[in-house]
Amino acid sequence: MGRLDGKCAIVTGAAQGIGATFAKALADEGARVLVSDLADTADCVAAITEAGGTAMGMKVDVTSTDDLSAMVAHAEEAYGPVEIVVNNAGIFANLKLRPFWEIPDEEWDAVMRVNTRGIFQVMKACLPSMQKNGRGKVINIASGTFFYGPPGFAHYVASKGAVIGMTRSMGRELGGQNITVNAIAPGLTESEGVQANADFEKARAPTLAGRSIQRDMVPDDLVGALLFLASSDSDFITGQTLNVDGGKITW
Repeated sequence: MGRLDGKCAIVTGAAQGIGATFAKALADEGARVLVSDLADTADCVAAITEAGGTAMGMKVDVTSTDDLSAMVAHAEEAYGPVEIVVNNAGIFANLKLRPFWEIPDEEWDAVMRVNTRGIFQVMKACLPSMQKNGRGKVINIASGTFFYGPPGFAHYVASKGAVIGMTRSMGRELGGQNITVNAIAPGLTESEGVQANADFEKARAPTLAGRSIQRDMVPDDLVGALLFLASSDSDFITGQTLNVDGGKITW
């Protein structure tokens, strides 16, 4: 408890699922959290405040420069300069698995716009606040799918490969400014959205069989990695991707 006391944190895509788990974990460690999403953030904010934490919600489109500018201004006004950014917003759980030649161009563009360009835009919006603060922790949410290329959602896999690439480049560019940029690559995680999508049933059994730790992965399994990368414990680590998948991918 208290590793992040008083720090201003922003978590995108945090109305539910993994993002909400991240927001609650940061608040439990003392961070003051702006919970952002296109969906209603009220339940997540209420859970944090009822547990004694500090949080507020905001409707934000991560591809809108105006929304992002307002988000940062709102966070700074309420909590001070932004120090922690968790880039979790993305399109995944509602995707239909299908070969790449059946993916509509519009769906490809939407996935790349949110999952990849969204992080680029969030970072541009938040960077001046971090520079003002003289430090920062950025945690991008990638995906273990990039390392083995499962069939069925080439656009998603490509978008998360780009996240890993951006993490490496941004880590180098910001290392001299006391801002670290790292990524977490989760395995298939039993969030509400994944559980509601029948298409993921076909991926569940082979994923489980390929894990060294053979059980379902839940959002709480990512909290340890998140807090490590958000805290001073990882001050000399940047540009890295931490794979958290129960040992499905090892190297």
